[in-house]
Amino acid sequence: MEPAAEYLSDLAAQFDKLKGLADKAVARVNDEEFFRAIDPASNSLAVILQHVGGNLRSRWKDFLSSDGEKPDRNRDAEFDLTPETTRARVIESWEEGWRILLAELRALGPEDLTRNVFVRGERHSVVQAANRSFQHTAYHVGQIVFLARHLRADDWQSLSIPKGQSSTFNQRAWGAPAASSRQDPSPH
Repeated sequence: MEPAAEYLSDLAAQFDKLKGLADKAVARVNDEEFFRAIDPASNSLAVILQHVGGNLRSRWKDFLSSDGEKPDRNRDAEFDLTPETTRARVIESWEEGWRILLAELRALGPEDLTRNVFVRGERHSVVQAANRSFQHTAYHVGQIVFLARHLRADDWQSLSIPKGQSSTFNQRAWGAPAASSRQDPSPH
């Protein structure tokens, strides 16, 4: 596979992995925890998902042909919860952003990587804009996993290799204890 095609394929796979981690973490919290902010300066899971969904929709809808900051986006509202905000509505916004991202990303061809796109009027190469989106999304997925783990501390089940279980995992994966040069492939 040529490097440009491999990059696009891997980027989509890495975004899929991020979504999977976030979805598993969110599935482990109840509705009260979903909307709970741990302090006045923090965001709840609902707010983070709402923001990421809005960001992905804005950045990726018509990715090659319109600015990544859509005129109909109200970023500030992504950080507000109203009495009408339900878990279902938040998840719907989250899923919409991911559907748009993955459809647009999978429609890109290697030749598109040399094109330019704009985010808030700033020129980016397609690679720069895609990497920027990945970094932003990964940052928030880390928050989602951390917050869900914090909220479910007493009965959290690891999303990857539980603490203290690396040797057991390595033995199952490789049939013997891993050499010190091997790296743990999973996030904690």
